Amino acid sequence: MSNSNALDIGKVAKETGLPASTLRYYEDKGLIKSNGRNGLRRLFPNNVIQRLALISLGRMAGLSLDEIGTMFTAQGPEINRELLSNKADELDEKIKELSAMRDGLRHAAACPAPSHFECPKFLKLLDIVGKSKRKKRVKSKPI
Repeated sequence: MSNSNALDIGKVAKETGLPASTLRYYEDKGLIKSNGRNGLRRLFPNNVIQRLALISLGRMAGLSLDEIGTMFTAQGPEINRELLSNKADELDEKIKELSAMRDGLRHAAACPAPSHFECPKFLKLLDIVGKSKRKKRVKSKPI
């Protein structure tokens, strides 16, 4: 590949909004690969922008870099559908929790009860938060 078809690390950083240090870290983790240098500046193939977008999408969905890394093969991206489905289920659960939280906060802001601790809806919100915290503790306990 000629250098005219490559993007230097500064251009990649500018186009993606990622700092050069992140690009170097991703390269160290094997998520992206430079294909040469121009002086001291790493050069990347043009498709690195698309690959970085896929990494960003995975990160936004809550995937770890190691999980994302397993999806990159020599033949191109190989999406783990089961992993994505499980992550979507986790997001559905989080959306339900956040929606309940939002609704509870809106109610608490406008609740006419003299004390929020006298309001059944506010008490239900506290119960939801408590259950969520207990569930997270149970998941994070070592086996």
